[in-house]
Amino acid sequence: MNTRRFLSLPPKHYKELYELIAALDNEQEAEALLKDLLTPQELDSVTERWQEVQLLAKGMPQRDIADKLGISISKVTRGSLALQYGTGGFLRMLKKLGKSVTPIQ
Repeated sequence: MNTRRFLSLPPKHYKELYELIAALDNEQEAEALLKDLLTPQELDSVTERWQEVQLLAKGMPQRDIADKLGISISKVTRGSLALQYGTGGFLRMLKKLGKSVTPIQ
């Protein structure tokens, strides 16, 4: 998936952000950084997306995920599309963290 067309800032700015995240050493540093970097609503949104992706990776139906998390089916579909057709970042992290991954039909 070519995301460059969606990015509006200079590439150097994104690279610096990616370097910042890659420099994290542990969960406590990640928590502190994310709480400083994101608004509470943005943090909720990112956290919600990660929950969606984990449930999708386990093979849970989208409608069940929407019901379980109390969110719209369109949000779950967006997560599903990112998992299926994104850059592979979600799959790499799921595997790295030892999370179950069921092939999406």
